[in-house]
Amino acid sequence: MIASIYRFHGNNSVRRVYKNGAIVRGPMFALKFTPSRRPEYRVSVVVSKKVNKSAVVRNRIRRRIYELVRLRQTRFNQPFDMVITAFHDTLKGMPVEDIANQLDKQLYQARLLDK
Repeated sequence: MIASIYRFHGNNSVRRVYKNGAIVRGPMFALKFTPSRRPEYRVSVVVSKKVNKSAVVRNRIRRRIYELVRLRQTRFNQPFDMVITAFHDTLKGMPVEDIANQLDKQLYQARLLDK
């Protein structure tokens, strides 16, 4: 699980990312990001009820994405605020490698990840 200092606390921070952030869309999720005022990155994963009505499934998708971000935190090249919005139901059963490849691709497009 990702540490508490790397998560958003309160609505105003997430609102700032939604209002001012740039977006990189992929087939399974969208990555919205903006430079951070803090020395560390922060991330939030949003999975709506439109993806799946079951909270168990939505939380499983959320945890999988949080873990993939945690494994890449040493490769981030700058502090930023990021909101990942999942919008596809197939994330619940998709192999972790496929989700990781998609996340890496979008992080490279956003220029947030070093090789």
